[in-house]
Amino acid sequence: MEKLLVICGATASGKTSLAVDCAKKLNSEVISADSQLIYKGLDIGTAKPAVGEMQGVKHHLIDIVDPWCSFSVSEYAQLAEPVIQELINKGKVPVICGGTGFYINSLLFDLSYGNVQGNSTIREKYSKLLQQYGKDYLYNYLKEVDPETAEKLHVNDTKRIIRALEIYEIGGIKKSEIRDNLAPKREYLAVAVDYPREELYDRINRRVDEMFERGLIEEVKTLLSRGIDKKFQCMQAIGYKEVLECLKNENNNSTMRDIIKQNTRHYAKRQITFFKKLKGIVWLKPNEATADNVLELYNG
Repeated sequence: MEKLLVICGATASGKTSLAVDCAKKLNSEVISADSQLIYKGLDIGTAKPAVGEMQGVKHHLIDIVDPWCSFSVSEYAQLAEPVIQELINKGKVPVICGGTGFYINSLLFDLSYGNVQGNSTIREKYSKLLQQYGKDYLYNYLKEVDPETAEKLHVNDTKRIIRALEIYEIGGIKKSEIRDNLAPKREYLAVAVDYPREELYDRINRRVDEMFERGLIEEVKTLLSRGIDKKFQCMQAIGYKEVLECLKNENNNSTMRDIIKQNTRHYAKRQITFFKKLKGIVWLKPNEATADNVLELYNG
């Protein structure tokens, strides 16, 4: 049966441990759906699962991209789809685990990302503008013509920025006005752990404290020594951008820590809002979030 099991939801809600428990019982593997775990060398600030946390369960799409590279949703889907199909062919249930909503949607739904035919001449024009004036120029232009799409993209995601501009120039329509087809590719069960807000925020605060104890500042300094600075997509992640700013301006570490906690709490709130829109998602109370309960739902 081509049915996926998706463990999603807010950061610090226990997704990894629940996904590992489910995968062990299913004798299967986990496919990460996290836009920061893909990067090599970003371990502490991303709460990347350690070998012990994986408990012998194979995890895919972690540590697959160098930190100086940009990476898009479409590239993620292109890498994840063959893994999903291979597991299905082996009679195993793919366990998708992560909090990046666009990654998860790319696996669950047939998203067109704009069915407007490509035009190599127009694409080449914007590629030359990128080389001549830089990524900020292109991004700011997209903000002028299609602010809704620009808000969803990072300035470093030049491939998708150019595609959005191409769609606008060819069809005279904003990428944001194109409604993708949300027909499911396969059956799926999606579950998330519904912590009371204050309890979730406490978990986030503790996790940030642990990151500092484990050496988050030293990790950022190591990346900087390799030439990985704020111009790279990976360094825009929560935790990294704040440490970069602190190191640059020699700000107080405790203030920086509080800012990271606050930004992470805001991010968790946005994640919850996003996943509440996911069709059929099941929200479990923390005491209900066990592998046995999830698999009973999956098989039900």
